[in-house]
Amino acid sequence: MDNLIELSKKMPKTELHLHIEGTFEPEQMFAIAQRNNVKLKYSTVDALKAAYQFTNLQDFLDLYYQGMSVLLHEADFYDLTMAYLEKVNSENVVHVEIFFDPQGHLSRGVSFDVQIRGIYNALQDAEKKWGMTSKLIMSFLRHLSEESAFDTLEQAKPYLSWIDGVGLDSSEVGHPPEKFLRVFEACKKLGLKVTAHAGEEGPPEYVWQAIDQIGVDRIDHGNRALEDDKLIDTIKERNLTLTVCPLSNLKLCVVNDMKDHPIRSMLKLGLNATVNSDDPAYFGGYMNDNYTSLINDTGISKEELFQLAKNGITGSWMEEHHKEQHLKQLNSLFA
Repeated sequence: MDNLIELSKKMPKTELHLHIEGTFEPEQMFAIAQRNNVKLKYSTVDALKAAYQFTNLQDFLDLYYQGMSVLLHEADFYDLTMAYLEKVNSENVVHVEIFFDPQGHLSRGVSFDVQIRGIYNALQDAEKKWGMTSKLIMSFLRHLSEESAFDTLEQAKPYLSWIDGVGLDSSEVGHPPEKFLRVFEACKKLGLKVTAHAGEEGPPEYVWQAIDQIGVDRIDHGNRALEDDKLIDTIKERNLTLTVCPLSNLKLCVVNDMKDHPIRSMLKLGLNATVNSDDPAYFGGYMNDNYTSLINDTGISKEELFQLAKNGITGSWMEEHHKEQHLKQLNSLFA
């Protein structure tokens, strides 16, 4: 087991499901709040840390949006992004594909320009410093209207060369993918890749909608797809990658015990499951923590560990020559 954990730490990893606002460690949130004279509900870092204990998606989202409130300036978005990139660089993450939620900031009067410049410049600096490659995914908040999503897309248009794809996140139940059908059609016409959170809390029907109506290039989470054999076959036929988030699933009670996590079942069924951290500051762990938890609690084998890492590379949107380079390194490490 220890050998597998060491191997998981050394292997080149990709992160394909990561909300940059979900990397807000309490210490950094508190520091930026003080820098910007934003008053949080919590008087100390310890009190804020205590608030990071929650039992459902909505409690988490309430805290998540409060954390967003301290981000006001380009430097704030840069510092938040760079802190995450430094952390995952130390864990041998070679490529990241990160979501950001512009609507959560636009509604507070923080311009699209301020947000994206801070995030994009950090991603560029990470590539210069460490050779870490990245893709940026603009995510629509599904509890808001399609009209709001269209407004956001309009504001994004001057920066399309910096944006690689669009996603759909926030409260899933009651907000099916089909609600955003037209805006995703518009995004595809602009040449953007498309992904959507589906089948985390929502039913298999939401995964069907993401595939058949939205025409996603990838599925975020997808756990509940396992309830539908025909859906499993369709995901395999279309070679769609699932961006699975083990510690997130545990923290939000999608699974009650990591021993019951479906990721090994996904692999056995031939699905392209990958490991990701989702909102690591809130959910108890970054990439290495997620792999360690899977190794300790689910008993994944060396072959399964290799497959998860390989799926993360092949299921990414990075350039082919980078994929080949990382696959070569991965094969060599596991040989």
